[in-house]
Amino acid sequence: MSHVFGPVPSRRLGRSLGIDLIPHKTCSFDCIYCQVGRTTAKTLERREWVPLEAVLADLGPRLASRPDYITLSGSGEPTLYSRIGELIDAIRTMTDIPIAVLTNGSLLWRPEVRQDLKDASLVVPSLDAGDAAMYEAVNRPHPDLDFERVVDGLAAFRQEFTGQYWLEVMLLAGHTAIEAEVRKIAALVERIGPDRVQINTATRPTAEPFAHAAMPARLRALATLFSCPVDVIEDYDHRKTHTVLSAADRTSVRELIRRRPCTVEDIATALGFHRLEVIKLLGGLQDEGIVGRCRAGGRVFYFAVPEGSSPKPPSSRARKTRGKSHDHAR
Repeated sequence: MSHVFGPVPSRRLGRSLGIDLIPHKTCSFDCIYCQVGRTTAKTLERREWVPLEAVLADLGPRLASRPDYITLSGSGEPTLYSRIGELIDAIRTMTDIPIAVLTNGSLLWRPEVRQDLKDASLVVPSLDAGDAAMYEAVNRPHPDLDFERVVDGLAAFRQEFTGQYWLEVMLLAGHTAIEAEVRKIAALVERIGPDRVQINTATRPTAEPFAHAAMPARLRALATLFSCPVDVIEDYDHRKTHTVLSAADRTSVRELIRRRPCTVEDIATALGFHRLEVIKLLGGLQDEGIVGRCRAGGRVFYFAVPEGSSPKPPSSRARKTRGKSHDHAR
């Protein structure tokens, strides 16, 4: 399996060529809103989860796609990859395409992690809560992660990092899309001092069915509580392309939706395919039981069905296995 995927459409970064460094789903958090699903290996261990040489070999031929960003993210927390600093340095020798790191920010209190990310072009950590109680409820962190230490790490990285530093704030209806909660987050943002804040909400199927998107008007109203520049992330502007699919494109589509649930427009934009051809291909894959579909936020998403499984949407699978997965994660 390739460690490089896309380019995929990103609501923040345009066309993003992703690099997946961590096994699914290995993370320091188990966020209720995660589009990748529930965390099955909750850890703070940093190691070379995949060979660096293999990642670079996968990346080289994909650079011709000229994405807007090369993004280190994927199926888990990328800063758990112990050679991420070496990877960033190696990519810089291969291309001038900007390098972004999308991280939950949970390990930035470690000096060696901050050092590893120093040469990235853009780092986007998360801050989803304004106090320890909400942090536990939304992020469900590894038990050794203290909320204040995580916030201190976000602030320390701002003092050392010279690239662009954006802070993502995920707001959820019934949890954090509440004025009192956002005021707490805004106070911490003042202390951290990012270049800008990006307010987001759940637009794809979530790890837990009780993680609900906030309405756009609500997000815009809450954005006024921040004193620094704020973006309310809107849906990606899907460009229409007119390439006819061939049978060989099945692999590309399956690889894309294996990483995260996608709409027809996501797939068409990411892979340069015609929308109608994508619909026909997905229909065939559904008939074969390879692809399932579900609704979230009024949109239809397609997801890869694991071998031997029935095509149940991600949130349904999470509900059935909630207790077992949680025990294993801890």
